[in-house]
Amino acid sequence: MKTVVTSLVVFGCVFGGGLLGMALRGALPEHHRGPESKELIRLTMALIGTMSALVLGLLVASAKGNYDSKREALTSASANLLMLDRILAHYGPETVTARTTLRQAVVEVADAIWREEGRSLARFDGIYDSISELVPKTDRQRSLQTQATNLILDLARSRWLLFARSGSSISTPLLVIVVFWLTINFVSFGLFASRNPTVLAALFVGALSVAGAVYIILEMDSPFRGLLRISEGPMRTVVEQMGH
Repeated sequence: MKTVVTSLVVFGCVFGGGLLGMALRGALPEHHRGPESKELIRLTMALIGTMSALVLGLLVASAKGNYDSKREALTSASANLLMLDRILAHYGPETVTARTTLRQAVVEVADAIWREEGRSLARFDGIYDSISELVPKTDRQRSLQTQATNLILDLARSRWLLFARSGSSISTPLLVIVVFWLTINFVSFGLFASRNPTVLAALFVGALSVAGAVYIILEMDSPFRGLLRISEGPMRTVVEQMGH
């Protein structure tokens, strides 16, 4: 909802800038709208437009990088979880309790990520203790215990990194500045445009496009929420495969 509201505010600012420019057109004296003034405004708006495009591209790249890094981390963690379960299964019947706890922990982590249920994530500590307390009887079991310990440590690190990076990667002041620049651009568009339905439609579509770009940026910056959220399919598949 916050993303939609922000996008609507951006649309209102940009489209309102175009309407403001059209209103100022009739209020400005004729000599303020001469060829020299138009050329100077055109050059200034070209500069502002270029800066807006660069910063907007930077915001898109930042949001996309955040989205991709979390998706890769989630995919890697899902594979490691399934591998950990299989290692414990090969160790022997002594790991039944640890495997059950692991499955419950994965369900809780998925709920905490996608549903914000805020459940305790302390089960991973119990899994680590269970693995550490195993008493291997053969070299094979000793090797499997070492592999399982390394995997649970990697998973714990990935888990905390995932939650530590749950904040926004988008700079709010930077976004505000870009919207301000784009609003100024639309003011200049309306300043030298005639008042007719075609111009209004062009301003509307342009403002809608800007708001759409901001919407996509904010959606990618929250990869576990909204329309563009990362699929929880890999994690759910891991849960289904565990215990077999």
